[in-house]
Amino acid sequence: MSTEIEYPADFAGLEEKIGYKYRDTSVLVVALTHSSYSNELRAKGKKIECNERLEFLGDSVLSTAVSEYLYSKYSENQEGDLTKIRAAVVCEKALAKYSAEISLGDYMYLGHGEAMNNGRHRASITADAFEALLASMYLDSGYNMDVIRRFVLPFVKKEIEFISRNSTFIDYKTMLQQIVQQSEGERLEYVLVGEEGPDHSKTFKVDATLNGDVIGHGSAHSKREAEQAAAKEALVLFGEKF
Repeated sequence: MSTEIEYPADFAGLEEKIGYKYRDTSVLVVALTHSSYSNELRAKGKKIECNERLEFLGDSVLSTAVSEYLYSKYSENQEGDLTKIRAAVVCEKALAKYSAEISLGDYMYLGHGEAMNNGRHRASITADAFEALLASMYLDSGYNMDVIRRFVLPFVKKEIEFISRNSTFIDYKTMLQQIVQQSEGERLEYVLVGEEGPDHSKTFKVDATLNGDVIGHGSAHSKREAEQAAAKEALVLFGEKF
């Protein structure tokens, strides 16, 4: 059976999706070449580089872009919090999600076996390809990090918003405390105002108060998460954007 991809790699279509026009598409071809395809051609005496080296570089490029953004955006957060956020937005699951948004798997060169076994939609393959794609853009643009930031940060910001609605990896209470402490004599408290539901699935309602005035409401299945939600709402009141 043929090892050719199932349909032509429409570079123009991919370039339109990523908002970048390559000067040399050969580096893009490498970024889209999975080791299964490279190995099949090697068995036929043909040599083509796979995307593993680009993936290595792309991992570092991605980490740099995300780290710079988080350092600037979350200036009140400590190193531990920033590390948690970064890990959440550059993990395989997140990268596979970014890849799906641009249908990256559709453009990949896969070996026949991988293509037949849903390789175009396998998270481990598309996540690695996304990092390789970043590296190819970085190299083709002459090591221009602005190109990378323009492309990848919208994905990252969207993922942070998604995760923040479903977890508390950002320590909103610490952020709020640091803002409140800028003025002496301010009293920040979290008050449990209600509990609902059975013991195995309670919902806790908490108010964040400043000098006795309510500045945020929160509800969740644990007191800690409810306090974090209340602090986040209070931060919005103080002008923070998430």
